[in-house]
Amino acid sequence: MDEGNQTNFILVGFGGHPELQVFLSVFFLVLYTVTLVGNVGMITIISADSRLHTPMYFFLKNLSFLDLCYSSVTAPNALLCFLMGHRAISYNGCAAQMFFFSLFGTTEAFFLAVMAYDRFVAICNPLRYPITMSKRTCAFLVAGSYLSGCLNCSIQTGFTFTLSFCRPGKIDHFFCDVPAVMQASCSDTFANEMVMLAVCGFIIVSTGLVVLISYGYIITTVTRIPSAEGRRRAFSTCTSHLVVVSLFFGTVFFMYAQPGAIISPDQSKVVSVFYTIVIPMLNPLIYSLRNKEVNVALRRQLKKKALGRTISSVGMRYWCPVPTVIQ
Repeated sequence: MDEGNQTNFILVGFGGHPELQVFLSVFFLVLYTVTLVGNVGMITIISADSRLHTPMYFFLKNLSFLDLCYSSVTAPNALLCFLMGHRAISYNGCAAQMFFFSLFGTTEAFFLAVMAYDRFVAICNPLRYPITMSKRTCAFLVAGSYLSGCLNCSIQTGFTFTLSFCRPGKIDHFFCDVPAVMQASCSDTFANEMVMLAVCGFIIVSTGLVVLISYGYIITTVTRIPSAEGRRRAFSTCTSHLVVVSLFFGTVFFMYAQPGAIISPDQSKVVSVFYTIVIPMLNPLIYSLRNKEVNVALRRQLKKKALGRTISSVGMRYWCPVPTVIQ
């Protein structure tokens, strides 16, 4: 490896006055806290309630885990950058951040496609749903999504870090994203840009097609349901997923699957905030607010805890021995 590659990087971040850095610190801290609480809460509710142990909620729990990891790759380091001015990141640290960010981001794209397929089977082939979406199939789809994510992140990280970097290596971003790290290189990045566009474009188009085809069949099937209540219930299980898919694929396409995306760093930073922090924060809120079963399960768990505390309190009073007064 070229000696010029063995260098630390400086994350430029958003720049600006100290007041802006304080605002960004508070902003990121609030969003990241809500992301942690929301996704951990979703995982806990689904794990604790046996009525939610179905394929749809199995995928939703894994999506929450992905969002948790996805935001945790960038947010803590960004907080250090904004709050403490800790902008340096090692060569290996930058490569690791890029690897895991690409891993979880790519896996989420495949995961959203898997969730669309799950809804397609549930609505279009309900009688075969328990057989088609068996535990083995669900596990296979989850493993396949992670394997696809691992393949892409290996390609992106491997190609990017074969480049030579100038000293000091300044990355005009708040984390080590592929386009931003390319801009910090002294090498010709045309081949890398073509690889990024080809691979990311293929992933976005293929997973997006799965979503579009699945929902095309879903809409056709739902419109044939005779009762208005049946149509409403069928659509209610899909609306949340469509909102999440639209937010995720729209921002990712802007960043990675269009020519010239890497030459607008200021726009890239703003969009990156949206899909690295805001979307992982919104996902559990969207699914919980629009999902009656999740809301019912949450109330059920809260009632169980309240009842458990009441029984525990009564039990303590009943079993606590009365002190004997010695005369």
